[in-house]
Amino acid sequence: MELYKAYPAHIVFLRRAFAVVAGIVALPVMLFWKDRARFYSYLHRVWSKTSDKPVWMDQAEKVTCDFY
Repeated sequence: MELYKAYPAHIVFLRRAFAVVAGIVALPVMLFWKDRARFYSYLHRVWSKTSDKPVWMDQAEKVTCDFY
């Protein structure tokens, strides 16, 4: 039984395309915005999400193989 569902490739592609377009469109405004790091951090989470598993959990599971 799998707890988390992996998204199909077309959904991942659409999420990443949205992140790129939103980042490029927002760039002129974000150059002068004081809190732009939060916005681009959100876009990074959108970019790296490939399943409904939390991103931090997925990355933590991938890094454990480097130590064992």
